[in-house]
Amino acid sequence: MNIAQYFKDARAELGKVSWPSRQQVLEGTQAVLIFVVALTVIVWVMDLLFTSGINAALGLR
Repeated sequence: MNIAQYFKDARAELGKVSWPSRQQVLEGTQAVLIFVVALTVIVWVMDLLFTSGINAALGLR
């Protein structure tokens, strides 16, 4: 198989792909951002709790 045929076949395969709509991409992006923010807040709260607990256990505060 030569390089020209490879790119011709690749282009044909990309034509068969079911691409998401703009709305689907925006909804997916929104869901990911909400999840990341929620997970960040959960980790931040856990960090505060563990830091306070360790400091209390060591008598630092």
